[in-house]
Amino acid sequence: MEIRPVSVGSVVIGDGEPVLIAGPCSIEDESMFRAVAEAALESGVSILRGGAFKPRTSPYSFQGLGSEGLDLIDAIRMEYGLPVVSEVMSIEQIEHAIDRVDMLQVGARSMHNFPLLSALGRTEIPILLKRGFMATIEEWLMAAEYIVKEGNDRVVLCERGIRTFETWTRNTLDISAVPLARMLGGYPVIVDPSHAAGRRDLIDPLTRASLAAGADGIMIEVHPDPDKALSDGGQSLSLEELKVFSEGLFGTGSS
Repeated sequence: MEIRPVSVGSVVIGDGEPVLIAGPCSIEDESMFRAVAEAALESGVSILRGGAFKPRTSPYSFQGLGSEGLDLIDAIRMEYGLPVVSEVMSIEQIEHAIDRVDMLQVGARSMHNFPLLSALGRTEIPILLKRGFMATIEEWLMAAEYIVKEGNDRVVLCERGIRTFETWTRNTLDISAVPLARMLGGYPVIVDPSHAAGRRDLIDPLTRASLAAGADGIMIEVHPDPDKALSDGGQSLSLEELKVFSEGLFGTGSS
């Protein structure tokens, strides 16, 4: 099946040139997000990621800055000229987010939130749909159809690992999902090796495997000081590691 490219600002996902999406799991404050944006720009990142609303397993963990984070995203994307993708978890969050980001993300936990998917289908903004960690490829593709059915076909899929019996990684990256989802759905497919592995030392090899399997892009987590991150520090690259990663795999960066 022919892939339907999706434009996110001036960036096209699915045109044969893999894109790099990078940024923090959760935006913690302005200085932190600004530092990541500067490093992303210098490293040739195509799209900046930044979580304003962060679903967590524990209700006591950092949940993101919420609406304040969206306002910060809007200011930073305008200043640095980078399109930004950020997650929404409910229908109520769409209205405030839609004018402040360039792409809305549906997280793995929300893949089966069918009212949210349908509501996003009634918008015209690009959607990044993450695969649920217990979802089959067919269920993932049908979730995308909830969006498309309402009129929005600007959908990009994201494979981020599924839950298996393995304990040495956070999830198990399903490489076969990349060509299968592209062939069966016609959607561009990107891979998030950060969430798949849950550890930064596997990001490079999982990225190489993903690109070899035909992924249309890679999304990784980056933090100025991963060891002090309020969420997902163990799977985040530092700003210097981002530059090395980008140069080695994408041939980009200013240094």
